[in-house]
Amino acid sequence: MTGNTTRLTDIAAHAGVSEATVSRVLNGKPGPSSSTRQAVLAAMDVMGYERPKRLRQRSNGLVGLVTPELDNPIFPAFAQAIEKALAQHGYTPLLCTQLPGGAIEDEFTELLVERGVSGIIFVSGLHADTTARADRYDQLIRQGVPIVLLNGHAADVPAPFISPDDRAAVGLAVQHLADLGHERIGLAVGPGRFVPVIRKIEGFRAAMTQMLGAQDVDELISHSLFSVEGGQAAVGPLLERGCTAVICASDLMALGAIRACRERGLSVPGDVSVVGYDDSPLIAYTDPPLTTVRQPVQAMVAAAIDTLLEAVAGAPARHSELVFQPELIVRGSTGSGPKILR
Repeated sequence: MTGNTTRLTDIAAHAGVSEATVSRVLNGKPGPSSSTRQAVLAAMDVMGYERPKRLRQRSNGLVGLVTPELDNPIFPAFAQAIEKALAQHGYTPLLCTQLPGGAIEDEFTELLVERGVSGIIFVSGLHADTTARADRYDQLIRQGVPIVLLNGHAADVPAPFISPDDRAAVGLAVQHLADLGHERIGLAVGPGRFVPVIRKIEGFRAAMTQMLGAQDVDELISHSLFSVEGGQAAVGPLLERGCTAVICASDLMALGAIRACRERGLSVPGDVSVVGYDDSPLIAYTDPPLTTVRQPVQAMVAAAIDTLLEAVAGAPARHSELVFQPELIVRGSTGSGPKILR
């Protein structure tokens, strides 16, 4: 009995209603409004309590979610937000995670279509790779499978795309570092065939020219992988070229950049400032807390779900790209640039 009482108290506090109201909802009694019932059920879901059988929502269908490996914490963040949003609309997500040596995107897609999914969401998939074939998505569209593609854009694919503004993201970072007095700023990014990388480089060149008058900045751009080890490898050459600040294309790369600095006896931010990208979960608790550019995950996911469900309901597929503005989050990994005697 004590356990049930505790459960009622917890749910009531979370939903902002009385314990009596929670009891009426759970027992199917009349009285509570539809919005109150939804608040109570949402509180149960969030707190991990199992709904009574009669209150469980029948699935409207399955939606496929194809993501890269989950080692980079931004991808679990996207997956969790998408799964939560789908569940709120009564859809059951099927998560397909691409692992090195495991199933590839096309195999997952074929499996999802065979399962009769209502639609598919691709996060940072082959649509972001300029060397990959785009007809795989055309085929899905011809089959009548609604799709939405996040983080990457292919102009010849007649589908809706959801992207952060990668050019603006790097511009925010350059502006922040320039305001701190840095002039020799490096950019550490992933392989150059990916759309987000291409756009970050475009934003870097434009911002460095506009804000610092730099003309030829290609020697300040270093390519590697999006991992900690990739960041460590990419930043070494930038430090050798005299960079006092580095912008990284992912938070994991930024952690590798900090490691590379410390291996050389340099402090962050005392000697070198480091900026990440994503604002991944837990990144605020690194040493030092990481200054980063936040991807607007929640806004992007909300738009992706709305767009997908419109198509599921029969609306014509949009051939457009919705671009969302990032936000600079200043923490402890950036500081004043070198003092120059004039």
